[in-house]
Amino acid sequence: MSHRILLTGASGYLGGTLLARWKTANLPPHEKLYALVRTDDQGKAVKSYGAEPLSFDVKDEASTREAIVENKINVVFFLIDAMNSDSQVLLIKALAEVKKLTGLEVHFLHTSGAKIFSSHAGAPTDRPLFDDEPGLYEIQKSQRSEIPLLQSAVETNNTVIEQAESLGVRSYIFVPCIVYGKGEGFGNPISIQTVAIVKAAKAVGRVHSVDFGRPTWPVCHVLDNTKLYLDLLRQIFSDKSPGCGKNGYYLASPGSVAWEDLYAGIAKALAKRGVISDATVEPASDKAMSDMGEALGCPKELVPLQLGGLCTFTARHGEKAGWQPEYPPSHILDAADEETALILEHLKK
Repeated sequence: MSHRILLTGASGYLGGTLLARWKTANLPPHEKLYALVRTDDQGKAVKSYGAEPLSFDVKDEASTREAIVENKINVVFFLIDAMNSDSQVLLIKALAEVKKLTGLEVHFLHTSGAKIFSSHAGAPTDRPLFDDEPGLYEIQKSQRSEIPLLQSAVETNNTVIEQAESLGVRSYIFVPCIVYGKGEGFGNPISIQTVAIVKAAKAVGRVHSVDFGRPTWPVCHVLDNTKLYLDLLRQIFSDKSPGCGKNGYYLASPGSVAWEDLYAGIAKALAKRGVISDATVEPASDKAMSDMGEALGCPKELVPLQLGGLCTFTARHGEKAGWQPEYPPSHILDAADEETALILEHLKK
């Protein structure tokens, strides 16, 4: 089958690494890779990886339809907005039209996030929440978050599934977690979550914990995260019909670590470089929360959203697509010094 795929977010951390690994991934035959770009420089960059640049407004229905339908794109990997569903709905509608015109099976992968399956978003945390368990869609439908932005993200997952199902589009909800390691793409080389810990610590002169106890969170090396994207593509290109729709959630994670252990590793690395005076991790005071919030560009109430929480989301589904992560969860702790050095170097720029 002649597959034509559009990758969005190619200048980002996850999308850039996926694009960089494309040529060496030994994917089954496919016709063409397109990458959404905003600038001429991005266009030149994606060409160097073998992708054809496409520039259109993903929030405009006419231009989205034209780009997808005229190029007969039948697979979209969406990596640019986990919070709102407007662009996803337009792309899904366009894919449905491609299916109608060509008879090809069409696929839409939405990149979500582990926060949407955590205590922050009203997900169950009293047991492992498996990404392949029956009824996960119904759980998401019943979730209620006190944080409006996260509630919107929960609803975005549901909208993608419902819209795709109604139009005969196969949908997948891809869930990154705390991703670490150096990105390999032409754009952003660093993660989001580990950067937030460093930024907050620099602002207040210490690494602070923001939770009680030892809550845990799933982690994943960026190359293992990329592997799962590629393994799902492999299934799609081989017409193997990976689980989709209400049974199409995929968490990229070999397991979880305690925030406290991650804080300790980063604190040690920051103290070693003289960024903070010592590596002691202390509970955040109200004043520290306010200062950390200022550094992170959010109110103090939202600091725990970036630096903590409990997520028991557990990966099983990827194994069925052939995914075998290389790095164990403990590797993020072993790599904390290297990760911190990378972040500090990038923050200087």
